[in-house]
Amino acid sequence: MPELRISDEVAAALAAGQPVVALESTIISHGLPRPRNLDAAREFEGILRERGVAPATIAVLDGVPHIGLDDVGVRRIAEEELAKASVRDLPILAARGGSGATTVAATAHLAARAGIRVFATGGLGGVHRGASETFDESADIPTLAVTPVAVVSAGVKSVLDIAATLERLETLSVPVVGYRTRVFPAFWLRESGHELDWSVEGPDEVAAIMASLDEAGSRTGIVVANPIPEDQQWDPAEHDRVLAEAFAAAEAAGVRGKAVTPFLLGYIVDASGGRSLEVNLDLARNNVRVAADIAAAWSARG
Repeated sequence: MPELRISDEVAAALAAGQPVVALESTIISHGLPRPRNLDAAREFEGILRERGVAPATIAVLDGVPHIGLDDVGVRRIAEEELAKASVRDLPILAARGGSGATTVAATAHLAARAGIRVFATGGLGGVHRGASETFDESADIPTLAVTPVAVVSAGVKSVLDIAATLERLETLSVPVVGYRTRVFPAFWLRESGHELDWSVEGPDEVAAIMASLDEAGSRTGIVVANPIPEDQQWDPAEHDRVLAEAFAAAEAAGVRGKAVTPFLLGYIVDASGGRSLEVNLDLARNNVRVAADIAAAWSARG
């Protein structure tokens, strides 16, 4: 693969030991409608800069992995039709000079290559329902088993098999800690009903766990499960109703395999009147703020 192109802002922060947070581009390119996605991309970066943290939005542009984007790059991920790029797609894009928005897996992989240790996203990918037949599991999970990055997410979407996702993370020895909670969040909802073995009360504890992993010679990442604030979560009753309708619609339409999750997510946005989208934005902002605090705590450790 070609060398990383690291922005001046990110390079200067890394060289000075100042805090940096990686941001994925798939949430902008594929997860939000235009033109709100461009506003969101700028807002996420602005939240970090206001807290003295360098934003490193990551994408592949013209075959080159970019760690930190200028305004032209941000516009490109928001306005162009980009491929959705996981780790397996990176060498193909490089060979063809193509452009792609990076998933959680690809963003974590490239962030680690650049020396960035903290990454904020919306939700982590996981094991899909029915995976015992389809073997459909996000590359996010095995990538985190070999990538030393702390990923701040609001759990995984409730359309996934949350219990199986947590089991896979345990099998791969990926630490999962609840951020001021002992219950794993379900993206739009604060609680999935699945209890966690460990929780932390602040960013210093996360930084200490990161340091312990380094001292042990581990290359494992950490999932920091950060629930959306209670006053911002989707109404649980409405969530359950819309989710049930979405699964029934997928069954009626004969949707199978990997097409199920995109179908469900599209249905949920429409059926909720956009409410799910607003919650998505709120939880992403909250994750960016927590990631900024963790990056500052990590930087302060020297």
